[in-house]
Amino acid sequence: MMRLSPIQLILIGLFLMMIGWVLPFLMVLQVLKSTFALNFLSYAAQITGLFLGVIGGATYVRLKKK
Repeated sequence: MMRLSPIQLILIGLFLMMIGWVLPFLMVLQVLKSTFALNFLSYAAQITGLFLGVIGGATYVRLKKK
């Protein structure tokens, strides 16, 4: 199993949060059609990105504290 470093977790979380922000923005501009699946994907990306970022940040602080 591959272990990710805290910085990688934070970057993946940031990327997912950006996707979760860009998709609704494009839906508001009517570039993308708002569908249930796309709305759910956007929400899931935001929540997953938030959790990965928090876990990565906590792991980073714990490792730097030692």
